[in-house]
Amino acid sequence: MLQKPLVSVLLAVYNTPFELVKRAIISVLHQNLQNFELIIVDDGSDNEYRFELNDFVAFFPNVITYIFHANCGQAESINKAILLSKGEFITIIDADDEFKSNHLQKCMEQMTHSDLIASTTHTVVDAEDDYYIPDRMDKSKVIHVDDCILFATLFGKKEVFLNNKFYNMYSSDANFYERVSKKYIVKKVNLRTYIYYRNIPNSTCAKLKNTMLQASV
Repeated sequence: MLQKPLVSVLLAVYNTPFELVKRAIISVLHQNLQNFELIIVDDGSDNEYRFELNDFVAFFPNVITYIFHANCGQAESINKAILLSKGEFITIIDADDEFKSNHLQKCMEQMTHSDLIASTTHTVVDAEDDYYIPDRMDKSKVIHVDDCILFATLFGKKEVFLNNKFYNMYSSDANFYERVSKKYIVKKVNLRTYIYYRNIPNSTCAKLKNTMLQASV
C-alpha cells in the first residue's frame, strides 16, 4: 500500500463458493474510486479453499490484505478487520455479493453531512418472495429488504466502527445502526449500487429465513 487508503473494504469469508468470492473481490478492484484497501478475513475455511483464495489474492499485494483465523462468525471477523483497517472510512461487502463500479464513489458523496449511512440495494431475486426476510421484531413475519438495514451496505467514518462492535446475533446490522444513531448522524439512502443476491439457496440469509419461518409455524 503506497498511500493511506481513503476507504477500507472489509470482507469475511467462510467456505463460500470460490467463484462467488472472486466475483466480489473483482467488483471491489474495479471501483471508479481507487483509493481503497480490501481486507479479507477467512473465518476458518477448509485448507483447500484457503489455499485457493490465498493464491488468488497474492496477485494484488498492494491492495488486498488476507488473514486467517479459527471460526468465530462474521461479526467477530469484521470486528477484527476493523482493528486492522487503515482507511478514514469503512464499508463491508458480503462474500456472495458485489459492488457496482460506482459504489464507493456514490457512498463517499453521501458522507458530507453523515457519519454513517446504510443504503438500499440492487436486489437480484428469482421470485417475489426473495425480497422478504424475517422481521427481527417478530420472526414469524417478514419484511421487504428495502425496509431493512443491511450489513454490507453500511458505510461510515472509521471512528463509528471502532466505537461500536458488531455482535453475533440475528439482525446485528440493525442493532449496530440503532446503537450508532444515538451518538452519530446516520441516514438511510437510496443508492442501489450494492448488488445483493437473494437468489442463492444456500446463502446464510436464505437458510436463516427458512429456519425461522419453520420454527414459527
